[in-house]
Amino acid sequence: MKVLVYGGTGSQGGAVVRSLLKRGHQPVILTRNPEKAQPLVAMGATTTIGDMEDADSLAHATEGVDTIALMAPAFVPNPMLVPMYVQNAIDAAKRAGGKFIVYNTSGPVIEERTGQPAYDMRLDILAMLSDSGIPYAVVQPTAYMENLLGPWTRPNIIERDTLSYPVDDHVRLGWIATEDVGALIATALEHPEYSGERFKVSGLENVTGPELAEQMSVGLGRTIRYYAMPLEAFGAALDAAFGPGAGAGGIAGYQFQRDNADKISMYADMTPVLEKLPVQMTSIAQWAAQHRMAFQ
Repeated sequence: MKVLVYGGTGSQGGAVVRSLLKRGHQPVILTRNPEKAQPLVAMGATTTIGDMEDADSLAHATEGVDTIALMAPAFVPNPMLVPMYVQNAIDAAKRAGGKFIVYNTSGPVIEERTGQPAYDMRLDILAMLSDSGIPYAVVQPTAYMENLLGPWTRPNIIERDTLSYPVDDHVRLGWIATEDVGALIATALEHPEYSGERFKVSGLENVTGPELAEQMSVGLGRTIRYYAMPLEAFGAALDAAFGPGAGAGGIAGYQFQRDNADKISMYADMTPVLEKLPVQMTSIAQWAAQHRMAFQ
């Protein structure tokens, strides 16, 4: 199966590419810069030059593929243009004969408009897919374990054996590994008969902050404590890592999550999902052990 992968050079898309290769498929990475894809090309992937702003390039890239792994771009200069980029991708799939799409929402979906662009944009994209008339399925993940590699968490684990994250001690999250999401998407792509289904996915463990630290301790082989990071400190870490102004958006996002905890599903019962998408899931302790060197 030949699969066009959007965002294939990034963390989430790269996991899809690796999973497709493991399953014997041919991922084609859409990219503006083929050099960024070289590690995956060395593993067996191929690339096609394209830009989501250029509808003709997407039409060309979509020719000859069997299915599509779709994800909205992040960190673009003008986020207001992202719906147009995604619409270009959907139109290209339609022009190519209605290719089956698996859309990764890259986070939870709130089933009502909130005024928060990140959440409302997911609703817009779901509406675009529904209106297109082409077959599609949706994978909706919760919190990625890879967030713990960010500059708000990783340095404190290294230097202080403290897992700092901007979530209160009692809040439970179903942390999921990026590689597991990639495997779930790759498996869904093999099943166009799942068109119309929305798979809410998370890790198998639904843990509080202190319980997360306990499992990280098991994986890292040393005692890790949990620290519910104040939003102001989280924002300062973002500003230091990504430049002044980055923290404001992060603070607003996590404040919104706190204020709307009853509307945001951060854990999913994976039993029915894994019956349809049989994937070997990664525990928190296993993930920590796999990334032990990053936390030395």
